[in-house]
Amino acid sequence: TQGLQKRRQLAVDAGMLFNYHQPRDVAMWMKDTLISLDMIFIQGNGRILRIAERTEPLSDRIIPSGGPVRAVLEIPGGTAKKLGIAPGDRVGHPIFSGK
Repeated sequence: TQGLQKRRQLAVDAGMLFNYHQPRDVAMWMKDTLISLDMIFIQGNGRILRIAERTEPLSDRIIPSGGPVRAVLEIPGGTAKKLGIAPGDRVGHPIFSGK
């Protein structure tokens, strides 16, 4: 439930993966999060459904997944664009079925 809250920095190659075990609609927020993040919403088959880029630090605004997802990957703000990550891309990790 704490996630990356209260961190003052995050290494460029670091992040946090939230595994919800079963696909479901989720909502995130930036309360008490001091750094901007990209939130990558990932379906059960590993496909990226949506990316919330450069989220606003300390915001109480709800950031919805936009549909059922298995996981959310939080990475430093701006990283998705810098690496060319986009909705429809596939994330490789053992929790995803790859279908």
